[in-house]
Amino acid sequence: MTQSGKVYLVGAGPGDPGLMTLKGKALLECADVVVYDALVSPQILRMINPQAEQINAGKRKGMHSMLQEDTNQLLIEKAKQSAIVVRLKGGDPFIFGRGGEEMEELVRAGVPVEVVPGITSGIAAPAYAGIPLTHRHFSSSVTFVTGHEGAGKYRPAVNWSAIAHGSETIVIYMGIHNLPYIVDQLRTAGLSDTTPVALVRWGTRPDQEELTGTLETIVHQVEEQQFGAPAIAVIGSVVNLHSTLKSSRPGH
Repeated sequence: MTQSGKVYLVGAGPGDPGLMTLKGKALLECADVVVYDALVSPQILRMINPQAEQINAGKRKGMHSMLQEDTNQLLIEKAKQSAIVVRLKGGDPFIFGRGGEEMEELVRAGVPVEVVPGITSGIAAPAYAGIPLTHRHFSSSVTFVTGHEGAGKYRPAVNWSAIAHGSETIVIYMGIHNLPYIVDQLRTAGLSDTTPVALVRWGTRPDQEELTGTLETIVHQVEEQQFGAPAIAVIGSVVNLHSTLKSSRPGH
């Protein structure tokens, strides 16, 4: 069948509907089909054209609504049937969002596809918590890394020793479940036990929560307070600004 539609990989941002891009919002309002992820906020889902077909393809730890291979095939099939297909992804499609994988499959299948970037949670969540990732007096570089690596990867695991010494600020996505291992690796690599750590859960949403500590204390704090995912971890001296700047968190 001749391809009749186009797929748009749209970043929904981290949760606050005000951070959704104008281009992304316009596509949701005219979409024929929207395939969305688990972490897309309800407020953003309400922007979708009421006549559009809505399909939940979300993935959470231990709970996959749809396998990635099935999602890829679904997008190809829907593009044969509909003019505008939106693949709505939390944050940014290309930052730990599998957008690159989906785009590869669509291109191989001859499906027209376009990416619409979104604000990634690794930038937005710390900002809403009053933690600037770079600062003239504290940090001139930042590293973004995943704390939850996919099975069957072709490359070795994250080199935490290199990450520890690669920049002044480290931002870890999906790191809560592996936090004890990650902290142990960073300490073994030579980071001081007193290195500040902040965890930001449900970043930019009304129920955003923050937990601050150090490499020495944070794992115990997480266990004690039952601080769960989804959360972004920020490691580095910029975390010390949280106590001063947190009062300026944007309102909802």
